[in-house]
Amino acid sequence: MAVSLGMRISGLLVVGAVAVAAAAFTSDGGFTADGRGTIVTAGPSDGTRKLPTGPPSGSPPPVRQSPDGHFGVPAVTSTPGASRGETVSERPSPSSPSPSMSKKLLEVPAWLPPGPDSPDVDGTPDPASVYDLLHSPSECRAALRVIPETPADAEWTLLRGLATACLAVQGQGGDWEQAARDHAALADKADTCKGRAAYTVLGSLLDFHRRHPGAVVRLKPAASGTPGACGYRIAGVDTGGDGEARPGEAIGIELADTYMDHAELLSNVSVSVGGQRVPGVPVLRSESGDRLVLSVVVPVLEPGSVEVAVRYAGTEVRLPAAFSVAAPEVVPEPDMGTGTTVGPVSPLGAVVLSTGDPAEFLTGSPPTVTASRPPQGVLPLGPLPVHPAGPHTPAGLRIR
Repeated sequence: MAVSLGMRISGLLVVGAVAVAAAAFTSDGGFTADGRGTIVTAGPSDGTRKLPTGPPSGSPPPVRQSPDGHFGVPAVTSTPGASRGETVSERPSPSSPSPSMSKKLLEVPAWLPPGPDSPDVDGTPDPASVYDLLHSPSECRAALRVIPETPADAEWTLLRGLATACLAVQGQGGDWEQAARDHAALADKADTCKGRAAYTVLGSLLDFHRRHPGAVVRLKPAASGTPGACGYRIAGVDTGGDGEARPGEAIGIELADTYMDHAELLSNVSVSVGGQRVPGVPVLRSESGDRLVLSVVVPVLEPGSVEVAVRYAGTEVRLPAAFSVAAPEVVPEPDMGTGTTVGPVSPLGAVVLSTGDPAEFLTGSPPTVTASRPPQGVLPLGPLPVHPAGPHTPAGLRIR
């Protein structure tokens, strides 16, 4: 049966349509540069096509938005040799540091070293005893209450600044501006061991506040075993420059790094020289800052090197081999065998007032005494003549 040309053309068109439809169902929809479709063959499937849910392997991580509105790629942080299953943490943005990380970076300023504690014998607050109260940061408010509001003393001013800075850095009030003014007013003027320690700590608090204006920290007392602020000791003994002193002479004992009120010290101090306590109360010769010089009299001691000790309120400081006690001066005794001194008894039993030439006596020439004749100026001590009893008529007088 002959097939007409029209039927042949129609058959070709149907075959072409079928081929195009088959390609559409089996390709991935990609096209080449010339616009023709690409035929992709795949293995058996369940007939359902799944879309990928994550980025292809090896591709960069997606861009995420940070809490502050910025976009950035999160950094993967892990320890060396970490397994692939570990959790990935993100580095916080520099513009918004984590609060927990900020606390780790803050270093709490060191607080006051111990004094040692100063005895408050008279019960009146003084800078030395208030320093001891401030040694505990929890007592800063109590210390501020006993400090004068308008201090006339430089050390009181320094302690006021320290107490108010202590409260401010712990978020308990205080006044940073007042603390800064007190610190600036006392630059290089602290002249006691406790004052110098307080000035250093106040400076560190102000520096901490400048670096972390809004930071609040909790101060802690100095750790046990921290060296004290004061090295109380006998700095030396003044004997006049030769290192020797005789009994009865005055010496000066210099005390350094005193940590107590000087008025209380002078009223309750005792001094020993060579193990023998000096009677009486030592005299204050001079004082400057935490140094003072006590004046005492050397007691009667054997010649040689001696130790000096100063005791106050249960604390005693010693200086071994402080100075040497010199032998007392020897006064020559008179030679009675030659009769060369003024005042011997003459052979006649009289006291010699002067012998020989008066000029020799004045110039220190030795007088001489002889037994052959009475020396000049000597009154014989023989018996006086006895007057007979009865009336006596002077010669040349007649009694009627």
